Amino acid sequence: MEKENPRTEASNAVPSRTNHSSTRSISLFRTRSRTPGALERVASRLTTRSIRDPGPPPDGGTQAWIQVFCAWLAIMNTWGFVNSFGAFQTYYSEILPQTNSTISWIGSTQACLMFFLGGFSGRALDAGYFRPTIIVGILLHLLGIFAMSFATKYWHFLLTQGICTGIGGGIFFVPILGLVSTYFAKRRGFAIGLVTTGNSVGGIIYPTVVRQLLGKVGFGWTVRVLGFINVAALAVVIAFMKPRLPPRKTGPLWDMAAFRDIPYLLHVLGMCFIMPPVYCVFYYVASFARDELGMSYTESLNLVILLNGVGIPARTIPAYVGDTYIGILNTYNAFLLLTTIVLWSWLAIGSIPSWYAFATLFGIFSAAFTGIFAATIAAYSSDISKTGTRLGMAFTAVGLSSLSGGPLSGAILKASGGYTAVICWAGACCVVSLCLSLSARVWKHGWSLKVRC
Repeated sequence: MEKENPRTEASNAVPSRTNHSSTRSISLFRTRSRTPGALERVASRLTTRSIRDPGPPPDGGTQAWIQVFCAWLAIMNTWGFVNSFGAFQTYYSEILPQTNSTISWIGSTQACLMFFLGGFSGRALDAGYFRPTIIVGILLHLLGIFAMSFATKYWHFLLTQGICTGIGGGIFFVPILGLVSTYFAKRRGFAIGLVTTGNSVGGIIYPTVVRQLLGKVGFGWTVRVLGFINVAALAVVIAFMKPRLPPRKTGPLWDMAAFRDIPYLLHVLGMCFIMPPVYCVFYYVASFARDELGMSYTESLNLVILLNGVGIPARTIPAYVGDTYIGILNTYNAFLLLTTIVLWSWLAIGSIPSWYAFATLFGIFSAAFTGIFAATIAAYSSDISKTGTRLGMAFTAVGLSSLSGGPLSGAILKASGGYTAVICWAGACCVVSLCLSLSARVWKHGWSLKVRC
């Protein structure tokens, strides 16, 4: 038996130590390589790049309905805030030296920015940046509300309530609506209808809080209470809303073919004419009651609550009727006609009961056609892949038109010394809007009333 060579034994020992060292190096390398993985996991919470093959929309289930509830909370605290401006308009006219027209710029700027930025922010959902987008928007929205509680001058209110909350809400409300639509197919219209009822509920909550607290704790703490409501609700939105689709390629901001689509252009132009009179009523429903009917400020807030509250069923039932029976465009034009008739009846209002009746009917009919506006844009889009782009274009146009509603109403009111001229201007805008919308429907589908469209 041969004796093992010590040199060979030593040489064998060296590789052993080398292998041990290599193993430690590999282990260290692997440990360091985990760092990008951790960063990727953090990034996956901010983007949707890690999502693979999500499958078809579930069209229901716990997760889907949680998204509907969260979106409802978001709409309640954005558009519900916008629709409640009538409560602030009347109060500001008492504490500020500015005219009603100037004060209306606060609410009009807020609504304009919500619509205008909504035409662009929806693309963040497509790009996979849903969560960081809504966080930025919500933070700006909350900053505007809490800063508003310290406001004492006109430019303070314009900067905080008008610009800051308008920008914040415009950044996050469209991505949230878009996210809900990714969870539904057959029930999409119903789900979106439920979400938009948050608009009306917010229009009840905000004036109610103002009415109950303003005389007890003052303006500053009243607004801070509204801010804390927003914090609680929007924290739920951030925590529980969950994108289900990976990033997808988005098209251009503008669909140039839309500028040659006459029915689409007529319909959007008609919507631009109807929004100023709608905001005129929402902004001045309390002021008219106080100035012309002798109601107190606290009592006049009931009209703002009523105007928004009756819109809750009107945002879901007409959409169901349109989808199931007569068509969404026919439903839109029918309620637009009813809104026009009711607005002209404003000329005959001379008592508090009749003003309550007016607010009830106008709230129902205006909520019905504004609630299905997005669906009508889809009806005029022959290419479904461009519906989002066309809806964004429509939002931009409507946002710019909304800017004129309150200030122009106030300017006419000041120049004429009464509400008659304001009513005639608003009624004329409704008539023009109705003619344009009916023209779009006839151009697309002909004169027959039997056509379901």
